[in-house]
Amino acid sequence: MFRRSHAVFSQFPKEVWPAGGLLVGGAARDILRRVTPGDYDWAVSDPANSATALARAQGGSAFPLDQERGYWRVHLPDGVQHDFVPLPDDLNADLLRRDFTVNAMALDAARHLHDPTGGQADLRARRLRMVSAQNVYTDPLRAWRAARFEITLGFQIEAATEQTVREVAAALAAGRLRLPAPERVREEMQALLGHPDAARGILRLEELGLLALTLPELREGIGVAQGGFHHLDVFGHGAETLHQLLARFADAPLPLRWAALLHDVGKPRAHALSGGQNFYGHDKLGAEMTREVLARLKLSGDDTARAASLVDAHMLRLPQNDTEARRFVHRRRALLPDLLALMLADREAARGPSSSPASRHAYAAALDRVLAALEDQPAAPKPLLTGSQIIALLDIEPGPRVGQALRALNEAAALGSVKNPQEAREFVQNWATGPPSDEAQAQANK
Repeated sequence: MFRRSHAVFSQFPKEVWPAGGLLVGGAARDILRRVTPGDYDWAVSDPANSATALARAQGGSAFPLDQERGYWRVHLPDGVQHDFVPLPDDLNADLLRRDFTVNAMALDAARHLHDPTGGQADLRARRLRMVSAQNVYTDPLRAWRAARFEITLGFQIEAATEQTVREVAAALAAGRLRLPAPERVREEMQALLGHPDAARGILRLEELGLLALTLPELREGIGVAQGGFHHLDVFGHGAETLHQLLARFADAPLPLRWAALLHDVGKPRAHALSGGQNFYGHDKLGAEMTREVLARLKLSGDDTARAASLVDAHMLRLPQNDTEARRFVHRRRALLPDLLALMLADREAARGPSSSPASRHAYAAALDRVLAALEDQPAAPKPLLTGSQIIALLDIEPGPRVGQALRALNEAAALGSVKNPQEAREFVQNWATGPPSDEAQAQANK
């Protein structure tokens, strides 16, 4: 059923082509752009048979997506995904129902191109043009997709298409159209954030009226001036922080990207609560808002918690010496090195009158101190005593005090002041009898 496609598309190596099948949509677009697709969409006569044959030939797994409609999917070991759907009765009619002309094309194994909307010409002109305004209104998610494609494909939205996107955004805001499911919006946003030019994409969403429908909390920072180290308003600074992050850490994970964008989302409300005097507490408030925003977009619980924790910690004071650096690593190990990347991007995005090359150098030096401590101790030291041993040593009942003793001991071990079980026992006994310092008490209560 499948034959090797080396002779069909030189840029399509190590893949197979289903007999009589059509490569459609974005995969056809990418092949014409001489870009290897990450996912493939096939229209075939027998999706189940085609999917299982590909999975068998390539060592992947095939499973039905929609038994009733005959949709199948194959996951290959290299992470590439192939979707199979039945051949349409009328190919042109099917293509005319798609979003953009560059996605309304199909290729067969003989290199024949089916292009009823002029998508190939738009592809050459790097132009993003809707198939029809009705198609965008029918599925308003296509408005977000237009903004995403403009950034990720490097195309320019054609004027009539941009006007339709703006009109759809206005209709959604007015309640005349139903908002897409949050999971679908999330997928568009994550695809946008995954691109190196994601910050420009956020600004584009604002221009098109879509950001208010997606991240209204982020827009609260528009026009909120900061001064001091900052040269941009709160909204602009968030976008610039994302830009600075991606310029330095191209492989930054998505939770870190979300944290960079949202790290100051709490500032406008903190500013209002202070009567316009300061931004105190914006980190804690911002962390809670980040949880709400990402939960609304249906991100996973782990990704939401990670992003919120980074926002919560981004204002931490950096260490001024090696001992403080080891303590910083011990207390924030779970967030490292992402937290350092966020803090660096935050500082590099601030070029106001109080910022200077010297201040940025000092900040970078403090970050380097933490990195050195992390490299010196990449994993937490093995616990020297267990909770049961501390209970027996101090002759106390199980309870919060045992946990406090363990935390104090583990930090002492991380700092290098306790090195073996005997020293650990002495430390715990001294800890139990002596008055705790303010810092030790604060750490014990965490």
